[in-house]
Amino acid sequence: MPDKTYDVLIAGQGVAAFSAALYAARYRIDTVVVGEKFGGETATGGLIENYPGIYEIEGLDLMIKMKEQTEKYGVPIVDAKVIRIEREGECFRCSTEEQSYRAASVILAVGRERRKLGLDHEDEWTGRGVSYCSVCDAPLNRNKVTAVVGGGDAAIKGAVLLSQYAKKVYVIYRGPRFTRPEPANLRHLEERGNVEMLFNTNVVRLLGSDGLTGIELDRPVHGAKELALDSIFVEIGADPNASLAEQLGVSLTSEHEIDVDKMMRTNIEGVFAAGDVTNASGHLKQAITAAAQGALAATSAYAYISTHGNACERHAMGFALEKAA
Repeated sequence: MPDKTYDVLIAGQGVAAFSAALYAARYRIDTVVVGEKFGGETATGGLIENYPGIYEIEGLDLMIKMKEQTEKYGVPIVDAKVIRIEREGECFRCSTEEQSYRAASVILAVGRERRKLGLDHEDEWTGRGVSYCSVCDAPLNRNKVTAVVGGGDAAIKGAVLLSQYAKKVYVIYRGPRFTRPEPANLRHLEERGNVEMLFNTNVVRLLGSDGLTGIELDRPVHGAKELALDSIFVEIGADPNASLAEQLGVSLTSEHEIDVDKMMRTNIEGVFAAGDVTNASGHLKQAITAAAQGALAATSAYAYISTHGNACERHAMGFALEKAA
């Protein structure tokens, strides 16, 4: 059976992807969402208190609502990783391990990948004392001693959450002070009596035999370089998932982000991008910026499909779109 052709394929399942899908569906262009990790960073980012119109909501709950809203418009959502995108005449062929899809345009909303410490046993002990998701694993640390590695807002939020369960939380950061924390989150952290900050400190070794039992630091703390722990949470940032963009020849910035214009267009016709994988919002990588970028990317895809959609295949909805203004 030949691959179905869509007007737009959206790679990803985060805020930017679902925002783009919602707008694309309302523009009545045939859309499919393909992504491996439901919810992206927002789903594991904890409590959100700065999304307009919503006083507070857990990130996972917000993502569930976005997915349900997308499904309400009949947009198919495929739980699979897009491993390759290539140009095929006037179309794009997007492949997962099990299936391929054809689309007249593509929106890359694939987010970022969490950085690792690069230490021995880190991968082996993931789930056995090493974690990258405080929201997922904080309840498992009731009355335990844990540490968060990192100095950004994600690390601070993670430490605040962990402090509600753990007996003791260390926040370990290589620099002399936190980087760009939200003042409200920093205030919450400073109010916690069971949190200790260790600045100018690096983790150099994970200790244990069949799982984490402690860490070794590059300087003494309380008279010793070894620190006994039940768990460690790595929150040292993330890198853009730019491999699909590279396959298509999309221009990247020096920070390996997808370079987009104000309408989320890349240097490749028919390829758009949105969310944390782009340079669209500088260092402000949040749900609100991703949502706006997804809407813009879908609007640009609509304009492109209006004039190029039939070159790939007769428009999936069975009629010619009016030229976008």
